[in-house]
Amino acid sequence: MELCALRSRHEPRPRSSRPSWNIIHLAEATSRVVCKRAGHRATVLFVSVVSYLRGLDPRLPRAVWVLELGGVVNSFGNGFVYPFLFIYLHNVRGFALGVSGLIVATNAGVALIAGTPGGAAADRLGAKRTLAASLALLAIAFALFPLVRSPWHAFALAALVGLANGVFWPSYHTLLAAITPAERRHAGYALQRVSMNLGFGIGGAAAGLIAASARPGTFTALFLIDAATYAAFLALLGAVRPGPQRAVAADAHDRDRKLGYAAILRDRVFLALLGLNIVFVTAGYAQLETLPVFAKDQADVSEGAIGLVFLVNSLVIVLAQLPLTKLVEGRRRMVMLALMTAVWAGAWLLVFGAGLWLSAAAAAAVIVVGGGVFAIGECLQGPTQQALIAELAPDHLRGRYMALSTSSWSIGWIAGPAAGAFVLQQEPLALWPAAAALCLAAGAGGLLLERRLPQTLRRTPSDVAVTMPPEPDPEAEAEALSVKVSG
Repeated sequence: MELCALRSRHEPRPRSSRPSWNIIHLAEATSRVVCKRAGHRATVLFVSVVSYLRGLDPRLPRAVWVLELGGVVNSFGNGFVYPFLFIYLHNVRGFALGVSGLIVATNAGVALIAGTPGGAAADRLGAKRTLAASLALLAIAFALFPLVRSPWHAFALAALVGLANGVFWPSYHTLLAAITPAERRHAGYALQRVSMNLGFGIGGAAAGLIAASARPGTFTALFLIDAATYAAFLALLGAVRPGPQRAVAADAHDRDRKLGYAAILRDRVFLALLGLNIVFVTAGYAQLETLPVFAKDQADVSEGAIGLVFLVNSLVIVLAQLPLTKLVEGRRRMVMLALMTAVWAGAWLLVFGAGLWLSAAAAAAVIVVGGGVFAIGECLQGPTQQALIAELAPDHLRGRYMALSTSSWSIGWIAGPAAGAFVLQQEPLALWPAAAALCLAAGAGGLLLERRLPQTLRRTPSDVAVTMPPEPDPEAEAEALSVKVSG
């Protein structure tokens, strides 16, 4: 027994399990600390993201959101019809290509002519009333398009659509300016750009799944859906309440009303801005119509890849418009327009390079990037130019100002494709350097025009100048949230 006791004193004791439990507790404690810190960082990141998104809030009145909701619905319907109108006329109804082209051109031509009286009507009758009338006409016209059997039917309906469009855009822009505070108009017009591209992109994609030339009934569905969207916009318009106009001296109001457009012709700054916009559209936007045929014929880009160019363009506008709207706040408007033209010039040089050195998939990839780059420039123009025009216009003449602005777009859309097609026929690769040079020249012209702008209108209003709730501190909110969770 003593021997056993002696041995037991000298034998090593079995290790206690306690130290292993201490290690486990230490690991658990460490993991809790790490998780707490990681959770704190995640909370800070989350609050920062929320704060950033909150900063993108355009801070617009409810009436503007209702109007823009109508714009989304309207653009959704446009996406259903406009990309497929030529196919309907030629492939479904059997009209010759030349006749179909003239029918589509009738819409643009009548809209250009109707814009001038449409703007005057918006000033005299009120933008909301004239907008409602144009929506009703558009709903009727597109509802009748499935009944087209002869070219004269289509010409008559295209003229009706052009008449309604000539009234629609001056009325829409005038109403948007009337219901948006002056210091937030740039955000209102930026939101309009988002709503148009979002609705048109979704509508075009959905219509592509429905339309089939072999089944005329599918086009009937497209036209009726488009007509329904105009009716829906008309219903939403009832919830839009324009605010009171700024006081204007009665004698000045009556004098300008009697002069009509002659009063606007004295605004040399506005007329110069319209001239610049014609160049912007001719050398910029309108060349998006010549881009598909150039990509197809000169770079062997497939139709599917060409469609991807426009999809990427729309997606970039939807995603980047509000962040870039924040970027332009407080900055010189003409500098932003010059930057826009520089971005567009870069996009056209990408297209030029793709046609000169690449083909097929490689060219398609570069042209898709060019479409996205071009969209960045569009995002700079949206909150800059249209808001400036709204600020230059007195309330009682704003409809006329907007009508002339719309006409400058129409002129550019007519001149751009015509000139672009002529250059493509003579020397295809010359189009894109020429368009880039015109863009840069227009941007330089805008910088020269800046000195003639009123001092108060040279910069886009800054968000700092708008009385809003204080911005949250992400660190403070995260710390408070962590304390609340731990408690």
